Amino acid sequence: MAGVPTFATAPGFLGRPFSDSGSTYTVAGIPLDIGVTNRAGARAGPGAIRVASRMLVDGEHPHFWTDVAAMPIADIGEFEIALGDLPRSLALIEEQAAPLAHLIALGGEHGITLPLLRALRSRLGQPVALIHFDAHVDTWDDNFGQVYGHGSVFYHAINEGLVDPRKMIQIGIRSPVQREIWDWTIGQGVTILSAQDVHDMGVAAVVARIHEVVGTATPTYLTYDVDCLDPAFAPGTGTPEVGGLASWQTQAILRRLGGIPFVGMDVVEVLPAHDVSEITALAAATVVWDYLALLGRAGA
Repeated sequence: MAGVPTFATAPGFLGRPFSDSGSTYTVAGIPLDIGVTNRAGARAGPGAIRVASRMLVDGEHPHFWTDVAAMPIADIGEFEIALGDLPRSLALIEEQAAPLAHLIALGGEHGITLPLLRALRSRLGQPVALIHFDAHVDTWDDNFGQVYGHGSVFYHAINEGLVDPRKMIQIGIRSPVQREIWDWTIGQGVTILSAQDVHDMGVAAVVARIHEVVGTATPTYLTYDVDCLDPAFAPGTGTPEVGGLASWQTQAILRRLGGIPFVGMDVVEVLPAHDVSEITALAAATVVWDYLALLGRAGA
């Protein structure tokens, strides 16, 4: 990338040209948003995240000193979906994710996580531990009659044995929720840290709790819904909730998750039509960048 100004960076993630095959770390966009319950438009999220990632190409990660742009990363473009057909889209996503060793998915709505977890369960032969940043628990049994709406992802993931709920932690929760949904989630063994918990506990205590819950022995998946951030830091999302985390808080947490055996991640619910100056897209791109830097450091 030497000599190429930021504004002229190639359109793939971190300036990668698009590839027909995966690599050690494979980036794919999943432009699905037909299961959302409020603002639509997250189908444009992958492209916006890629464009914002141009800000992260020129130099090493200042915490890990990892040259993320030099890591073995391939951007394979967008997954195929079935327009207007949610169950078929989920099946297509699972099929396309299955052969990819370490997938980093750019959403799209949070519904994409369910087929990605299904693919991991089939490949690994066991449920994964889960670190889940979000404003919402996403454990409703349906969303306004839609069984596979984006707020039902982890209801299905738990019931299908895709995740071990005793090794699942949700961070940033603060939306309105029926008490029976909350009680069901806790009753499955899930640990919930509300946004207020994060503010009160501080980063070090949150990190300690994450490590305590997920441990180091179970393959672990990271799912990051940008609405975990306060709308001041992420206005471009479909279901914003006030009182959320600041960008620096999630960055500080992510950078302290060394030793966890990550097997994949996604960042979801970026909605460019409601974004301001790309701040939401840049936050999402930076989450992926921090994740890759963490893995690059761990593998060094």
